[in-house]
Parts: sequence; structure tokens; C-alpha cells
Amino acid sequence: MSSQMHEPAAGSACPSCAEPLETGDLFCGACGYDLSAAPTPPDDHPTIAIGTSVDWPTATGTDTAGRPAPLHLPGDLPGTDSGGGRLSTSAVRFDGPEHDVSPNAPAGSPGPSGDFELAAPAAGSAVAADPRAVEPASADPRTDGSGAAAGAKLCVACRAGHVDTDGYCENCGHAQPRERDHMELELGSVAAVSDRGLRHHRNEDSFAVSSTALPDGSPAVVAIVCDGVSSATRPDEASEAAASAANELLLETLPRGTHPQQAMHEAIVAASEAVNSLAAEAAQSEAMEHDPHRHQNAPACTIVGAVSAAGLLVVGWVGDSRAYWVPDDRSGPAARLTEDDSWAAQMVAAGLMNEQEAYADERAHAITGWLGADAYELEPHTASFKPDRSGVVVVCTDGLWNYAEAADEMARAIPADAAGRPLHSAQVLVGHALDGGGHDNVTVAILPFAVPQQGAGSAYNKA
Repeated sequence: MSSQMHEPAAGSACPSCAEPLETGDLFCGACGYDLSAAPTPPDDHPTIAIGTSVDWPTATGTDTAGRPAPLHLPGDLPGTDSGGGRLSTSAVRFDGPEHDVSPNAPAGSPGPSGDFELAAPAAGSAVAADPRAVEPASADPRTDGSGAAAGAKLCVACRAGHVDTDGYCENCGHAQPRERDHMELELGSVAAVSDRGLRHHRNEDSFAVSSTALPDGSPAVVAIVCDGVSSATRPDEASEAAASAANELLLETLPRGTHPQQAMHEAIVAASEAVNSLAAEAAQSEAMEHDPHRHQNAPACTIVGAVSAAGLLVVGWVGDSRAYWVPDDRSGPAARLTEDDSWAAQMVAAGLMNEQEAYADERAHAITGWLGADAYELEPHTASFKPDRSGVVVVCTDGLWNYAEAADEMARAIPADAAGRPLHSAQVLVGHALDGGGHDNVTVAILPFAVPQQGAGSAYNKA
């Protein structure tokens, strides 16, 4: 893609407002966006056929740096469905806290999703920045510390008012933490933590961690993380449905001997179908209400997942949630294993901006790939790696990597004993994001990957 004028093809959409474009348009007729600034997504490579046998190939050869060659490149599988049909995407959708509400709207104004952004506590304010840090105020089981009867909840924000049956403080009106506001789960060697953050009214992220066995009895461990698109309706339901569907599909196909990379591809397709079904439910409900003026964006989310099985590390994704590799002994470099489906990534790929410039732009979080009925076309990405030393995979939403974007930054943020304490490490990374400002929901899963000692060499096969 050159830096000259870009002429969109018929059927494409404006990167700024998603308005349909015609061939030859130089500017968007709806918002006036300069279409020369929107690079064409890079071409994808055809799918490599993958068998269903568990006798998977090993990496061979070396690259110019002397590292073992990857099994597959990230571009080898994108652009196809499970049947091998070619897919592409040209739409852009805005996500991230900067798109939840109008830039000129006052704090507390509802965003497109009906959500509310909470004002940041003022310096020196008595209001707790992190509700989870508030300790119980009463040691008397008969009261809550203010004279109220046992069972009455005290507000975690002002610590003076009582919480009504709807979950709001009767004194300051602050919404109280709900079960989904902060979730933690540790399952053997994999763990995940999800947090609402410090600015959002609700948690729109979701995750799933699980383990199963391959036909030969060896273990397979799964971590899935999804980030609801805030500009869509029901983003929290979308992320939950996607994470659950992807996890269930992997638990169904891996024990049958399906290659993990193919299983991951099919899991993303299943997740997409689950999110699409939410839009169908909404359409049916809207039709029953007979309200022609009611309009809702289809539920949508991003997805990223990792599977550790039989010496292979497989990742899959759609959107801008990421997976990072961090070696245990830090003798090899950390690496980002995914490539964002985003405006910023396209600008960098097209050579129009460097990474620092692209991610500093207000359009950086405009995603070009997501799961949802209005995603036009689904484009799952998958890649396989064969590490030669132990490490951990950090599977996360942008609520974390916004505060540790580069792989070496992520490596510095995660504890050195992450492989042995995955839940603690996930908690530390969530805390890192909250300490950085917590502007978005934060979700991170830690998946340790252990290999026998094999001497010196590359810590990973980077695709």
C-alpha cells in the first residue's frame, strides 16, 4: 500500500463511521473522513491443510538469526473458514474507553452501549479508587459499623451510605461491585483474573480456562479471553458467550485428536456463531415490541486464546486482544504472538506510521476485526509455536497491554515465578493496569508452558 490516495472498493466501509462507500470515493459522504489515510488490509495466505492425527510435525530448520523455524506463520491460516473458503474484512469499529462516551460529554454520561464512565477520584479524595481494597468496617456481627442491622451493606465508595436493593448507595449513588466486577479462577497450572477497572460502570470482559486430555492421555490446557466492544449493545453478554463457546468447542475437539491449531480455528468460528445468536435474539425481541425507531448495534467482542498441548503452543485471535510469550529464565527475548486487527496495526503494516505514532493516534483502537453479526466477514487468525524452553503465555485484553504494550514491558511487569504461581501473577498484572490508571476493563490469563531442559537455544519459534 502506497501513501498516495486510497480508493476503496465497492462494499467497503468508512474507517471512521462505518458508512458504506462506493468505488472511487475519496472522502466519506457521512463524516468527511479522508479515505487516503485508510490502508488496505494486507493480503492473507491460503490455509495450510492440517490433519486430525495427534502425530503432529515438529519444527525444523533455522531462520537467519539461528532460531528454529516456526511450524506456521500467523498469516498461513487467516482468511479462511473451517471449510477452507476465503474470507476478508474491510470494516472498522471503534472500541476502547475513548469511544464509550462523547469527548465533550460530562462524566457520568451514558455511552453508546448504555454504560457510564465513572469520574476518576480527585487527588486526596476520601473515595476509594479501588473498591476491592476496602476492608469490612465492622467487627460487630450485629451491625455494619454505623448502627445498621446486620445484613445491610455499606457503600464501598463513601463508606457512609447503605446499599439499596438495586445495588446503589443511598448516600452517594455509587454503583456497588457486582460478582462480575472482579473474577478470579485458578485451575491447576492455568489461572485468570478479570476486573472492571477504575473508570467503567461494569465489566465487559470475560474469560474461560480449562484442561482436558488428548487421545494419548497427555494434557491439553486452554485459556480464552474476550473483550466486549463497548460501542455495541450487550458487550458483556457477547464476551461471555464467545469465551464459553470457544472453550466448549476446544474441550470437545481436542480429546478427539483434532490438531490444536485447527481446533482453535473452529473454536473461534463457534464463538462467532454464539455472538451472532445474541443479535438474532435481540432482533426477535425488537420485532415483538413493534418499535420501528429502536435501533441497536449488534453485540460484539474480540477474542484471543491459547492452547498448550503435546509440546505445541497454539494461539488464535480476532481483534486486538493479545498473547505474549515470556520465558521463565528470561535468557531469551519475550515476544508478542499475535497481530492486532486494528487501524494502528494497518497503518504500521502499510508503512504510513511507526508504532509509536500509530498507537498515539486517537484512531488507534479502531478495530478492523471482531466477532458479531455486523462484522461482515469472519477472519480467524491462528499460529503454532514450538518452544524449546519453559515460559508462560500472557493472554490479555487491551486493558492490560495498554500499560505494558511491548513484549519486554510485559516481561518486566510479570513476576519471575509466574510459572509456579499463575494466579498470583495474573493478580499482579491486573494490579499493574489499575496502578497505571485502570481506564478499561482488565482481563489476563496466565498459561505456563513447560518443556524438558534441552540446553541453550531459542526460547520460542516466533511466527
